[in-house]
Amino acid sequence: MSALKQEDYMGTVFLADDATVVVPYPGLMGGRCARPESATPIRDPRKRAMDIVISATMLFLAMPVMLAIAVLVRRDGGAALFGHDRIGENGRVFRCLKFRSMAVNADELLKTLLANDESARAEWNETQKLRRDPRITRLGRFLRATSLDELPQLLNILRGDMSLVGPRPIVRAEIERYGDNIAYYYATRPGLTGLWQVSGRSNTSYARRVALDSTYVRQWTFRKDVLILLKTIPAVLRHDGAH
Repeated sequence: MSALKQEDYMGTVFLADDATVVVPYPGLMGGRCARPESATPIRDPRKRAMDIVISATMLFLAMPVMLAIAVLVRRDGGAALFGHDRIGENGRVFRCLKFRSMAVNADELLKTLLANDESARAEWNETQKLRRDPRITRLGRFLRATSLDELPQLLNILRGDMSLVGPRPIVRAEIERYGDNIAYYYATRPGLTGLWQVSGRSNTSYARRVALDSTYVRQWTFRKDVLILLKTIPAVLRHDGAH
């Protein structure tokens, strides 16, 4: 993992007038993460109960919208749902579901772009995302901007693969970028939303994302989960960092 800069940890994330998550967090030394001795797993039964109740309710209410999206995506060619291997709690691999927002030949398009465009390659290496991603379909851009592409992850939550709130799900290749802080990622289920998503999302550096994910686990409380959920609503409506 590349060296983490001091500015990646500085500042305070305001969840509400009376609740904050502070970055940097205990354990930072000289702008770099101290090796975590342990990362206490999040085992509060209220978290899982909230996951089940809210995701089941949302899935029921969103079903007509999801069916309509599935039809539209199918008309664009290819499967409606896209499943991708992600790393979950304790390093377990699961299939993370989304509505397909990319062209059927997305992998080939990305490989060609990164081989021929130096700036795109640098952006991808820094954030694992592209602001002008040629793989994304016209419908896919709308789905991503509104986060509707992630509605199928409600099924992942019900199955216990994910939580409503947690670190952003990562792929195996990203484990190295977390360095020693991967222990914090493994301590809980990845989330549909999280501290990173309400703190600028794709507008932040990958190093800051690691810091936010680690901070979320270290400073976790059930109340902060509720506040992050509430902060997610305006963040989605404003399309904060959605691309």
